[in-house]
Amino acid sequence: METNRQKKIAGVLQKDLADVLQHAAQDGMKGVIISVTKVQVTSDLSQAKIYLSVFPQLNRELILRGVQENTSTIRYEMAKRTRNQLRRMPELSFYIDDSLDYIEDIDNALKGKKGNPIKDPELLNKRLKS
Repeated sequence: METNRQKKIAGVLQKDLADVLQHAAQDGMKGVIISVTKVQVTSDLSQAKIYLSVFPQLNRELILRGVQENTSTIRYEMAKRTRNQLRRMPELSFYIDDSLDYIEDIDNALKGKKGNPIKDPELLNKRLKS
């Protein structure tokens, strides 16, 4: 169960991370949209899991790797932005949010583009647990 404090910190991180990542995308990657879909903060507030959605999806693994390699720079920028709200910046871990892929698979199946997932459940990809 998430506490109100965890939710508040997750909200602050989500908003500021979206700004930082969008700014970085504008500088180096034209036409790429990075959105922060979800932030989960541990109960001791020391770690944050950040889920990203990247459009277009072709580059998402490359972009995720780039974000992960620059985590310390992103964390420093976040610490400057949130210094009045947080005493310590949590460690940041970045992941790809696959929920849009899952929804798209269901949508295509419902439109009959992939066959019938009720008769053949293997048609839908298994969702990664978050």
